[in-house]
Amino acid sequence: MKKALLLISLMTLGLISYGQSSVSLLVDGANSQYTISRHIYGHFSEHLGRCIYDGYWVSESMPVPKKDRIRLDVVEALKKIKIPNLRWPGGCFADEYHWRDGIGPRNQRPTMINTNWGNVTEDNSFGTHEFLELCDLIGAEPFIVGNVGSGTVEELSKWVEYVNYDGISPMTNMRKQNGKEKPWGVTFWGIGNENWGCGGNMTPEYYSTQYRQYSSFAKNYPGTPLSKVACGPNSGDYKWTDVLMQSVATGRGGVWGIDFHYYTRPPRGNMGQGAPQGARPAGQQGQQNAPVQSQGSATNFTEQTYFATMRNAFRMEEYIIKHDSVMTKYDPQKRVALVVGEWGIWTDPEPGTNPRFLFQQNSLRDALIAGTHLNIFNNHCDRVKMAQLAQTINVLQAVILTEGTKMIL
Repeated sequence: MKKALLLISLMTLGLISYGQSSVSLLVDGANSQYTISRHIYGHFSEHLGRCIYDGYWVSESMPVPKKDRIRLDVVEALKKIKIPNLRWPGGCFADEYHWRDGIGPRNQRPTMINTNWGNVTEDNSFGTHEFLELCDLIGAEPFIVGNVGSGTVEELSKWVEYVNYDGISPMTNMRKQNGKEKPWGVTFWGIGNENWGCGGNMTPEYYSTQYRQYSSFAKNYPGTPLSKVACGPNSGDYKWTDVLMQSVATGRGGVWGIDFHYYTRPPRGNMGQGAPQGARPAGQQGQQNAPVQSQGSATNFTEQTYFATMRNAFRMEEYIIKHDSVMTKYDPQKRVALVVGEWGIWTDPEPGTNPRFLFQQNSLRDALIAGTHLNIFNNHCDRVKMAQLAQTINVLQAVILTEGTKMIL
């Protein structure tokens, strides 16, 4: 088999979905050419709905096992599936997040309005220290996404210094004052998120220039060389990939990967006539006040919709192949990774919930979509080196749902 250690065919998935007892599985390690990166099995957690607050981070009064306010039954569940990395703080939230608001005594941290996700008040009680403590408890490598849309070059540069530098500096002193003597040594850093949309509505030419500037000041400190991830394309935007790769793959500042996003949607409740499958709905693409348009129910669908949605899931492979082809023009040795930073099925929120919180149920169809995607990533592991399922808890295709003290997997 050309590109994978493990191949599971669509026929096998179909048999499983219909409850047949006989399936075939081929493991061909002897003829494999590439190594599947463990980081393909990563996860994504944003300050959105009940993912962070009331997901990972709960009130002091909630009668569940906690460390500080980190919910430990959630931690134990994620430890069992051995998630390799966790991406944070967004998502669209990343480009309005200012990291210094989330450090120091919690009762002194300023609040902000989360304008992308329901205009709720963000109290910043879950910040850099809390996130990195969570990653340590889970055993996952942190992937921090910096603010390019509304932040500054200096802000990102100082964040990297605060997290990674072990020498004498104002940022090191501040970190120590906040209770962390030694740096964390975070390798993966995203330079903005979806800057073609909610991260600033930038052109690829403008973002490419921004990337090179921001990246140049995100320094490698002793013992922690950075793996910098640029904002990649949305779905089938091959021009973005072309312009970006032409600029950053051969330019200064360095790039480890480009971050591509594609969501599987049921083929109903359009986002506007002619809108491509996988593009963000109105209201999640830099249009904060636009009504969220229907994506189709998570659980109430016809057989026709079921299979049409599965077909949409397989578009992931088409996009990966075509983006890889564009990347190869500038990077034939495939040194730059394609990072699938947001993937999964996006349906209508559950009735009665805040539509901006993106809380949806999961079905066997969604499990098949997940298996299909992971198999595609494995089969293209020569270019796909990292991916994150959106999102871990209570948002979109979550692996954990919580309600009060209850938790389901």
